[in-house]
Amino acid sequence: MDIDTRRKKQQALITELLERKIRLHAQQLYDKRGQTEGLALQDWVEAESQVLEKSILAPLYRKSREEAGA
Repeated sequence: MDIDTRRKKQQALITELLERKIRLHAQQLYDKRGQTEGLALQDWVEAESQVLEKSILAPLYRKSREEAGA
């Protein structure tokens, strides 16, 4: 495996782990709000902001999301 392929796989793994962390935090926000429906996007954005605020990997995550067109 060449170095570019390895780097891309590592970046994908890091992005996946951060997304998992964001998903779990969004679920906690949803639960804390009493599981009120209709605010999933708000929960996701808030969770994403809070998780990335504390992560040195935030620039890598944002870059990978831009490249994915998200």
